Amino acid sequence: MRPRVLAFENGTGEGVGYMDVFCGIDWADGHHDIALVDDTGKLLAKCRINDDLDGYRLLLDLLAEHGDTAEAPIPGAIETSRGLLVATLRQGPRKIYAVNPMAASRYRDRHGVSRKKSDPGDALVLANIIRTDEPMHRSLPADTDLAQDVAVLARAQQDAVWSRQQVANQLRSLLRECFPAMIEAFRDKPGTLTRPDARRVLAVAPTPALAAKLQMWKLTAMLRRAGRRRGIEADAERIQQLFRQEAPRQLPLVEDAMGTQARALLLQLDAACEAVDDLARAAEDAFRSHPDAAIMLSFPRIGPQVGARILGEIIGAGSPRLEG
Repeated sequence: MRPRVLAFENGTGEGVGYMDVFCGIDWADGHHDIALVDDTGKLLAKCRINDDLDGYRLLLDLLAEHGDTAEAPIPGAIETSRGLLVATLRQGPRKIYAVNPMAASRYRDRHGVSRKKSDPGDALVLANIIRTDEPMHRSLPADTDLAQDVAVLARAQQDAVWSRQQVANQLRSLLRECFPAMIEAFRDKPGTLTRPDARRVLAVAPTPALAAKLQMWKLTAMLRRAGRRRGIEADAERIQQLFRQEAPRQLPLVEDAMGTQARALLLQLDAACEAVDDLARAAEDAFRSHPDAAIMLSFPRIGPQVGARILGEIIGAGSPRLEG
């Protein structure tokens, strides 16, 4: 049910009808601009609030002054689906529309030709978006805490995977310049440089000079400690041969410097790999607790990690990643 506010003629005190109210919020790091409009597009109120509890209370009080109730809350539009402000507004039946910034920029042309960005002006644009085209936009779904928990963890795990790959690419680029045999040793293995055995070998021998000195017993021990169970001796022999083959080399001091850089990148990669594993376990545990998990796991080739990601995308279907 849409909130409707009784409007009065100036000075007469006679009611002339009811009007719908819409809220637009232009968010920023330290403050947010608010605009309220009626069903004709007339600006009813505007203000700027701080990004803190007092600011949120000020916004809720402003909405209440314009007819916001638990039974008929005023809908709001904002260019993000995350953050404490959004979480505060979602506590209850209020509809919150996460409008893509690209879409909002197209609407801005309706209100001015200069295309100059203005925070108060953008709040007004957002309010008018849901006033005029509310059916064209999807509100954030009224998900349970558990569903939102799964979505947060699944997306965080995916972000961690991307971060891990970014560090791995930096390390691969460095090794290509100073130690290509390391890349070749694990090229055909799933995960390549992100594998535990690859990271363990590189931690001990980040330069060709150190790698060439590795003995078979030490290589096999490193592979075993990294979790390998099969083909350890054959793989250790293959890696040793690669490390001892003649190949172009950097100058000794340059090679040592690049080895130090490789160790630094390896520390970042180890932390990224650990974050991926921790978030994967948390996402899977949360997903298995969801009542729809059994249904999703019944589909072919869908495990708990993929199921958590799918559930997270379903939950966020009305608000795809707007920030990235």
